[in-house]
Order: sequence, then structure tokens, then C-alpha cells
Amino acid sequence: MDGAGSFGAGRAGSAFDPIAFIKQPQTILRVLAWIFSMVVFASIINEGYVNMGSERLHCVFNKNADACNYGITIGIVAFLACVFFLALDVYFPQISSIKDRKRAVLLEMVFSGFWTFLWFVGFCFLASQWSHTSPKELPLEQASDAARAAIAFSFFSILTWAGLTVCAVQRFLLGTDMTLFTTEQTAAQPPKQPYPSNDVIGQTTIPVNAYQSPPLIETVETRPPGYKIPPAF
Repeated sequence: MDGAGSFGAGRAGSAFDPIAFIKQPQTILRVLAWIFSMVVFASIINEGYVNMGSERLHCVFNKNADACNYGITIGIVAFLACVFFLALDVYFPQISSIKDRKRAVLLEMVFSGFWTFLWFVGFCFLASQWSHTSPKELPLEQASDAARAAIAFSFFSILTWAGLTVCAVQRFLLGTDMTLFTTEQTAAQPPKQPYPSNDVIGQTTIPVNAYQSPPLIETVETRPPGYKIPPAF
């Protein structure tokens, strides 16, 4: 499997192809997820808090600090996770152990699936709190764009992380399909030649019994001179 290898990567030690790496669906989705997560937490941190004529800042999502904290937290963790898994994708073809590759794909699959769920919860949470926000209580003209951007890109993050989960599942199924490795090994091995027989072309096989010497029979001719037969008692 020169093109695919185990768990969707080439053979260990193969040269890194940046063009092919960029064109991979998981790379495109990971870059998008990285951008979307940055938009979410940056929007909330920069313009997600408003004041009411005092030094105290209130979260723009219905004055619920938990909503802002949740969006910032999952955004920053997703941002760092994208950087980590992007670096892992670059290093992945250099991993020679199939067990280590399996662990890496399982980690990505579990994390991507879990973060898809957290983004779904975050989108619902932020949208719900924004719908209950009253313009009379907060000067929404200061942070309405940031709030809408955080909600919109939370929804986009659900799609990108769901796509990353699908890619990870496909890589895991590809790596566990041992018929691919069996086919490759069978095709790569040359056919075994049978052991040559003891017969030589153009010659007659001589049976082993023909080489046995005849039994020793004592006759008069075989007795040495002066030999006497011992008397029988």
C-alpha cells in the first residue's frame, strides 16, 4: 500500500509531500476549525462584555457570565487542539508502529466527536441566552456583532468538527481492515518453488536396497588357509 499505508498514511519514513498534505480533507477541515474557534473566543473576549455606566462588565449574553466563559473555554481549547492535531498529522507518516498509529487515530476520533458535542451545546447555549437578552438592560449596539459572530461560528464549528470525526473514523476503519495488508503481502511474496527431487533428469533412480551388501555366507572358498572348524560340544 504505497499510496495509502496503514490508517490512511504512507509507509513510515516516506518523504513528506506538502502539496498532498494541504489537499487532504482533514487538513482543510482542521484549518477551518482553527479559524472558526479563534473567531468565537476572540469575539467574546474583545467585544463580548459591556458596562452599564460602571467599571463592572457584564456578559452580552443576557448578563450570563457562564455563557461567555463557556464560549471562550471551548474556543481556546479547540484552537490549541487544532494546532496539536495538525502537527500530529505532519508527524503521522513517520510513526512506524501500527499500535502507535492506532492510538493517535483513536485519540483524534474521540476528541473530535466529543468536541462536536460541546460545540453543539455551546451553540444552543449562546443562541438561547442571546434570544433572552433585552436591549433595555444592555447597550447591545456595542456588542451585537460580536455576539452574532460567536453564535454563527459556533454553528460552523459543529460542521467542521463533525467532518473531522468522520475523517478519523474512516482512517480507523482503513487501518483495521487487515485484508488490505494480507493482499499486499500475498502479492509481494514470490511463489514458493518446490524442493528438487533426488532424481536426476536422464538417469534412473536406484533403490536404496540395491546398495546393501549381500549377507555374509561362510563357504569353503571364503575360509582362510589352515582354518579348522571348532569341535561341537
